[in-house]
Amino acid sequence: MDGMRTDGSTDTAVHGNVAGDEVTSADGTVIAYRRQGSGPAVVLVCAALMTQGAYAPLAALLAEHFTVHTYDRRGRGDSGDAAEYDVQREIEDLDAVIGRAGGEAMVYGISSGSVLALEAAARGSAISRLALYEPPFIVDGSRPPLPEEYVEHLKALVAEEAYGDAVAYFMTAAVGMPGEMVAGMRQSPFWAGMEAVARTLPYDGQVMGDTMSGRPLPLDRWRSVTVPVLVASGGAGEAFMRTGAEELARTGENFTTRTLPDQDHNVDPAALAPVLLDFFGAAAPAGR
Repeated sequence: MDGMRTDGSTDTAVHGNVAGDEVTSADGTVIAYRRQGSGPAVVLVCAALMTQGAYAPLAALLAEHFTVHTYDRRGRGDSGDAAEYDVQREIEDLDAVIGRAGGEAMVYGISSGSVLALEAAARGSAISRLALYEPPFIVDGSRPPLPEEYVEHLKALVAEEAYGDAVAYFMTAAVGMPGEMVAGMRQSPFWAGMEAVARTLPYDGQVMGDTMSGRPLPLDRWRSVTVPVLVASGGAGEAFMRTGAEELARTGENFTTRTLPDQDHNVDPAALAPVLLDFFGAAAPAGR
């Protein structure tokens, strides 16, 4: 699909208790989403190289208590895209999904998706509670920061349609994996799936901005977020993730941290779901 539809119409498909649908964002880009379950609305925001399908196990666990909405961020999966990218457009995409969810929702995001959700809350999106898992902030010298030309280099690779090289650059420069490990990954069956969404990697770089520079976070940027915010990290993950979570929690008293034992950045949905149910369940209206 090309992502542009002028009449605002949608196509709906239902598979079991999961309904697939589309919503048109403010700039005309069509965003594909799915909903399942019943109860208060929860929206899940994807990380880099991730489509909504990756959330299926977590969504199924949460759907026992909530109406869960997953969606493909622009440029991925079944969603459309626009010629020019701006973080505000992605916030409008999330707003469109929240609108379909009833006009207000609790939101969960992981990695760069959590930073997008945080930025949306700061800019006034109708988010009633916000859960973040390992926003990948680099706030000290515990690991190398991103190169200053990181986003521009990604854009150049994408412009050349060198999608495999873009994924490899993300894996080494942003994730911090050794080059020889990434070279081996390029032979794996899942590599093609990452190449398919690689042109959106500069988007996540722009979402992160300068928060992976090794400098302290610009906490004033998010002081407008007054709803309850949970910042979770894995006890078995990289230390810089926990350091970033702790620094973000200094934003205000409404920010709290939680460490999940034995978890890393690739968090197990079975370990994460109870934490989200506890956090979101406290906001669930009685009798729903």
